Amino acid sequence: MKINHALAMALSALSAGILISCVKPADETKVPEVDSQVTQDSATSTATAEKDNSIDKIIAVDISADTEKTYLTHVANDIVIPAYADAAKQSDLLHELAQKSCQQAPVSGNQLQALRAQWLVLAQAWAGAEMINFGPATASMSNLYINYYPDERGLVHGGVADLIAANPKLTAEQLANESAIAQGIPGLEEALYANDSLDAGQCAYVMSASSALSTRLKDIEKNWQQNSTTLLAIDKTAESDQGLNQWFNSLLSLVETMKSNAIDQPLGLTGKKKGHLPAATAGQSRAIINAKLATLNKAMTDPVLTAILGGNNENAVADNLSTALADATTLLAQMPEDLATADKATQQELYDKLTTITRIIKRQLIPTLGIRVGFNSTDGD
Repeated sequence: MKINHALAMALSALSAGILISCVKPADETKVPEVDSQVTQDSATSTATAEKDNSIDKIIAVDISADTEKTYLTHVANDIVIPAYADAAKQSDLLHELAQKSCQQAPVSGNQLQALRAQWLVLAQAWAGAEMINFGPATASMSNLYINYYPDERGLVHGGVADLIAANPKLTAEQLANESAIAQGIPGLEEALYANDSLDAGQCAYVMSASSALSTRLKDIEKNWQQNSTTLLAIDKTAESDQGLNQWFNSLLSLVETMKSNAIDQPLGLTGKKKGHLPAATAGQSRAIINAKLATLNKAMTDPVLTAILGGNNENAVADNLSTALADATTLLAQMPEDLATADKATQQELYDKLTTITRIIKRQLIPTLGIRVGFNSTDGD
């Protein structure tokens, strides 16, 4: 089962096509998009598009170098680093719980349910950290070892089973050298949800996978703690491709990849079905999407950002974004835990509401901040 890192990356590229935290670069010569009415959108999306068209001209707020530096420092210390720290903490808790529960196999009943519940907390924590699609997690491709998704060829299922069968006494150190398809959050999901009980080999896997995952997450957290100034270009606020530009395009990427990989493609809303919903084996796709929306809401309605947006005594952009996020969150709360079981009209409505959010970010928020949509924006809103 052991696969070197280069082969793991090749398998990953073949299976996923794109990484969970990245989107395919668009043609750099592409003509900038203009507002247009999409007739298939819901009434809410239509109303928002009309509101977009009513804005004659967006005047960018005047953001001083000191203000930008203060905001980016706040992003690093109060948003980014805590996101990775929380994911690492939840992985540690899963590891500790597995050590206690697996003292005597098999593990089933309430003990297994407790492990599953902690796994879901961990999965939600990482879903929040995925808004950061730059820096050490993606540069080292650790994000793939943390969350191999979308697994369009179903490699995780067989990969985890084969690994456990080949090495029923697996250690965290051994697992760290295995393929990305056999570890991380999807691997733990497979081990915890694919069976009614855990035998000794599966217990060893859960303990090792949670430990190896904690190590990866702590390494990323430490890297951010030591290098946040460089990673967010806090000391180079005049460079348009870094700082604010990089941060807000990362948030935009979160919505676009979620909309495409985690909703549209697995539900077959605009084409043939492809891949699967997040946490499909656990039947908890709603919880993962909700965690992503909550993270986006926290970043976009942050008081420090709101104060910057109010620099022109105009809070319409912040209000529009807050309303759109609240609408999507409210709809999601009314949907079943497994989004695949929702009716098609409601699935489409969720997709449309996410389209509204991407429009506001692209056409209102980013111009108001005086930055631009990056080349990684491929969402067809």
